[in-house]
Amino acid sequence: MSEYDFDLFVIGAGSGGVRAARIAAGYGARVGICEDSRVGGTCVIRGCVPKKLMVYASHFADEIEDAAGYGWDIPSATFDWQRFIAAKDVEIDRLNAVYIDLLEASGVQLYLARGKFLDDHRILLTDKTGRNETISAETILIATGGRPWVPEVSGAEYAITSNEAFHLPALPQRIAVVGGGYIACEFAGIFNGMGSAVTQIYRGDALLRGFDHDVRRFVGAELQGKGITLMLESDVIRIEKGPDGLNLHFKEGKQVQVDTVMYATGRVPHVRNLGIKNTDVEVRADGSIVVDEYSKTSVGNIYAVGDVTHRINLTPVAINEGHAFADILFGGKPRPVNHEFVPSAVFSQPPIGTVGFSEEDARRHFGDVEIFRSEFRPMKHTLSGRNEYMLMKLIVASESQRVVGMHLVGMDAPEIVLGFAVAVKSGLTKEQFDCTIGIHPTAAEELVTMRTAVVESTQG
Repeated sequence: MSEYDFDLFVIGAGSGGVRAARIAAGYGARVGICEDSRVGGTCVIRGCVPKKLMVYASHFADEIEDAAGYGWDIPSATFDWQRFIAAKDVEIDRLNAVYIDLLEASGVQLYLARGKFLDDHRILLTDKTGRNETISAETILIATGGRPWVPEVSGAEYAITSNEAFHLPALPQRIAVVGGGYIACEFAGIFNGMGSAVTQIYRGDALLRGFDHDVRRFVGAELQGKGITLMLESDVIRIEKGPDGLNLHFKEGKQVQVDTVMYATGRVPHVRNLGIKNTDVEVRADGSIVVDEYSKTSVGNIYAVGDVTHRINLTPVAINEGHAFADILFGGKPRPVNHEFVPSAVFSQPPIGTVGFSEEDARRHFGDVEIFRSEFRPMKHTLSGRNEYMLMKLIVASESQRVVGMHLVGMDAPEIVLGFAVAVKSGLTKEQFDCTIGIHPTAAEELVTMRTAVVESTQG
């Protein structure tokens, strides 16, 4: 008999933790998992899934407006926030139940409790009633994900984060979204599409730091074209609650009044009250857990996957890391996760799809590069009359002629990029793109018909 209660215990029942637990149990391991919120984690409960449903809901205003150009006479429509939120909650409840069923069917023991390290092998579990239980495990996996971060600004207690945005009692008439990352851009588009007056505030000179410079320029212009007020190089220093709303004060002395302030200023690893200090696990200054290519921490029996490790903070990456961890430890299949050429999407309006290097990073990494770029009006809007454009950009390493970066902004960009990501990750060359016959008429065919480099320069 083992000296431990479990072969594996997972702290956090999000996408990565659930996948690791299920796969390990499938190999015959005795597995337990704890979760102090709802099973499914940030992505399913308060992230990707409900956000995408909100994106869908916010699109209908444009669709109804565009329909007129195609001969449809649609009576004026109104949006019912409460009805949408209720429908969204039903779907999230369904997915929560699906995740619980998946764990039960795999033989994983679920504890609805908060887990805290007592030492390298023991976990204290505390449920919502305050009842405590201590369990032990030979191997422990940390999969606690991340949480929203709000800067220490006077009046920050009046603001919400993405967590609360999914449960607002009413649609704000005026909302300020503070931040320039993908979550901020997504929610600015969501609230704008639903009818709120949106002001997006960012202290940098362009949105989406870390993305390709053409993407940053293009998205900023498109968001403004949709009616979002964009305040760049602006920093909120104080929020005051007044009789007519919330007053935002800026360094330069300007003020903006809104009904709701949403901070989307980044996420940090969720390690509060985890008891990490009761172990010798190495943690970075930002709270992220240091792991090797096999997701092992500085303690031999403790591993970590997903956003808490701050490698690539995407749900599919966490799932892949969790699966690989279980394969390595319990399936005898040593396979590190390849974090190169991971595609990603921003469900802004218009949406972004990207894979590989930005132009700036490609120049640093490869030296000589060739840039193929096209901006055009999608076919749909030739009749709708909407002044919305699409950006497509390929980055080619000059010496190898390999396509090392792809960046799209516009209708269906995430769907298009995922298919092409297979080609980019597989190392296909520009010539192989060129000899592929496209599908006409589609936007995606542009990626295999661009023949002339618009920029061709050397490193530096």
